[in-house]
Amino acid sequence: MRANCVKTDRMHSLPAQVAEIWRLRALLLMMTSREVLARVKGTALGLIWLYAQPLLMVAAYYLVFAVVFKARLGDDAPTHSLGVYLVVGMVPWIAFSDAVSRAMASLVEAGNLLQKNALAPALFPARMVAASAVTYLPLIAGLALIAAAVNGFSLVLLWLPLLFAVQLLLAFLLGYALAILAAAMRDMLQLAVFLLSLGVFASPILFTVSMIPGEFRWLIWLNPMSPAILAYQTVLLTGQMPALETWAALGAWLAGLALFLNRLIGRSGEHLVDWL
Repeated sequence: MRANCVKTDRMHSLPAQVAEIWRLRALLLMMTSREVLARVKGTALGLIWLYAQPLLMVAAYYLVFAVVFKARLGDDAPTHSLGVYLVVGMVPWIAFSDAVSRAMASLVEAGNLLQKNALAPALFPARMVAASAVTYLPLIAGLALIAAAVNGFSLVLLWLPLLFAVQLLLAFLLGYALAILAAAMRDMLQLAVFLLSLGVFASPILFTVSMIPGEFRWLIWLNPMSPAILAYQTVLLTGQMPALETWAALGAWLAGLALFLNRLIGRSGEHLVDWL
C-alpha cells in the first residue's frame, strides 16, 4: 500500500500544509538549493544564466516598444521614460510568471515521489517559488539600488521586502491551486501558460492605467499582479508609499486565493495522488 494512503486529516487543509512546510523547513531549504543548481546544471554560464534570461527578456520588450514602435506613456505616468517604466514593471512580472509556471507543474513532475512518500504536496510548489525567489531577489534589490542612486535613499524603499514577500505568497497560492487543477486536468498546464503569456498585456507594464478606456479599466484588476506592479512603480519611481487601495487589492487577492486553494486541498484529498 502506498505510504500516502495513510495521510491524516492534517494534510487536508491549507493551514495544516503550511504548518507542515514550516516543520520541514530544513528539507525545503535542501530541495530549493537542489532546484536552483538543477536549473543551471550543464550550462556554460552557470548561475549567470539565471539572471541573463530575465534581463534579455526585458531588453527584448524595450527594443520592441521603446525603440521600434517608440511608444509613449500618458501625461500622468510616474516617469516619462518608457524604458525605466517598463523595467520596473517587467522584472516583478517575470519573477511572478516564472514562479507560478514552475509551481503549477511541480505536482505532476513529483508524482512518483508523492506516491511513495507521505509528504505535504505543498512542499513542491513552495520549492519552486523559493527557487525563483533566489533568482529574482537580487534583481529587485538592483532596482532598489538604482532608484536610491538616482533619487536618493528614502525610507519608502523599505516597503520593497514586504512587496516581494506578498508577491511570493501570491505566486505560491496561485501556483499551488493551478498545480492541483493540472493534476486533475493536464490541459490546465497549457491554458495557464497561455494566460501567463498574455498577463504582461493585462497589467500596467507597457501602459498606465489611465490609458485604458474607463469602461474596460476594471479588467486590469483581474490580474493578481496588477496592484503589486502599481506598488513597485509607486515606490521605485515616485518615492512614495503605495496607496491604501493598492494594499486592499493585494489583500483581497491573497484572501481569495487562500480560500480557493484551501477548498481545492480539501476537495482533492487522497484523490490527488491518484490523479498523478
